[in-house]
Amino acid sequence: MEGEPVNVNEFQELARQALPKMHYDYYTGGAEDQYTLKENVEAFRRITFRPRMLVDVSRIDFSTTVLGYNISAPIMIAPSGLHKLAHPEGEIATARAAAVSNTIMVLSSMSSCTIEEVASSCNAVRFFQLYVYKSRDVSAQLVQRAERNGYKAIVLTVDVPRLGRREADIKSKMILLQIKNFEGLSSTKVDNDDGSKLEAFAKRTFDDSLCWRDIGWLRSITKLPILIKGVLTREDAIKAVEVGVAGIVVSNHGARQLDYTPATITVLEEVVHAVGGKVPVFLDGGVRRGTDVFKALALGAQAVLIGRPAIYGLAAKGEYGVRKVIQMLKDELELTMALSGCPSVKDITRSHVRTQHEKFHSML
Repeated sequence: MEGEPVNVNEFQELARQALPKMHYDYYTGGAEDQYTLKENVEAFRRITFRPRMLVDVSRIDFSTTVLGYNISAPIMIAPSGLHKLAHPEGEIATARAAAVSNTIMVLSSMSSCTIEEVASSCNAVRFFQLYVYKSRDVSAQLVQRAERNGYKAIVLTVDVPRLGRREADIKSKMILLQIKNFEGLSSTKVDNDDGSKLEAFAKRTFDDSLCWRDIGWLRSITKLPILIKGVLTREDAIKAVEVGVAGIVVSNHGARQLDYTPATITVLEEVVHAVGGKVPVFLDGGVRRGTDVFKALALGAQAVLIGRPAIYGLAAKGEYGVRKVIQMLKDELELTMALSGCPSVKDITRSHVRTQHEKFHSML
């Protein structure tokens, strides 16, 4: 590729060139037939704009707030594991890029840098993503460490009672790096030689009995607000509000869990309507353009989270690459807002987009 990349997809190609095949496949792969993986991106393309003309867009403001914290744009970094497979500095480089970009990074509990290392690397608002483990004490200690080190929220991932079937990882016998947060708490060593080591680790450690009443247990051990990540239905959105979560992330785990779940953008409105403004709703999955960010905001998301795009930037160009990816999405969002007649995030409304469903009905 000649010169600097000009969009996120070009960063993906640079990441492919930079990474060993096993690591690239780990980051990019989805579950089974990878239907949902493709659909997460394609579904955005079926949403079109209804731009307004003759609006003063000489000044565009895309800043917003998340749980009361100001961020420069409605684009956060989603939790994703093992950043050192992408770059030697791992999550520390990602965290610094988020800090410089004035946005929030959600640190994965499967990080290759510790909670403490990332907290001390730069001064920024960050959240901590949690799985609940069969040993509840391990989960409790991770939460307490996050709280002690200034993380501002817990993002509880609820869509992994078992790990999805990621066939690229099975074929490559995906090797598990030492997950630094578990040192002294639990061994991540896996003895089996068949298939993905990550899958074997998850099977041994993740608590597949986790249910709604356990949110009460989590709330009892931390003062931090809890966001729930992995909701795809109206029914679960209503339950999440009932158990007292502070926010919902509409997510299908980057299409890495259950294949043939819907693209997140197609169920966002269902969740937004179900919660009725009681808690903020966020979205991850398939965001590759600033136009995608605009579409998610128009359909009711308060912000989006990006996972793979940040990894592509990290693999290609380290901290600078992550900053560049965020800036690309910001620049594209700014242009989309200007051309749609939206000077601020608050001006982006449902009437600014048309979904495929609406197109179909308009033809009848």
